Amino acid sequence: MPEDHEPKTASYVIFEKDGEILLHKRKNTGFKDGHYSLVAGHVDEGETFSEAMIREAKEEVGVEVKPEDLEPVHVLHRTTGDSAYVDLFFKATEWEGEITNEEPEKCSEIRWVEPDNLPEKTIDYIVGVIEKKESSEFYGEEK
Repeated sequence: MPEDHEPKTASYVIFEKDGEILLHKRKNTGFKDGHYSLVAGHVDEGETFSEAMIREAKEEVGVEVKPEDLEPVHVLHRTTGDSAYVDLFFKATEWEGEITNEEPEKCSEIRWVEPDNLPEKTIDYIVGVIEKKESSEFYGEEK
């Protein structure tokens, strides 16, 4: 019988404004550096997915997001190397403060893009989630 495992958990947010979404370009993280992703982070012990997302939004782009302004839009179960992840994606159209790059040591660029015109070097599962979000598919799996 296979051994039980505990997947890692992460929260992502799709910030939307004027028909565009916010992406950032990863650097010095050891995972997909040079590629675009969403504001995201691991869920710490004792946190909920939304609490983690609120914390990460403040840490990465300097904005305050209220729990009621986070709309769950997609769940993804994925494997990366030897690790399994359960990722919860939120959408936010409301927040307080100006979006700025608060982690220049981990992010070389932030930019607003049209969802149907993502940069070539956008992480593949991020592209998949954005495309599925548009079709209202809530759950996905990726190996």
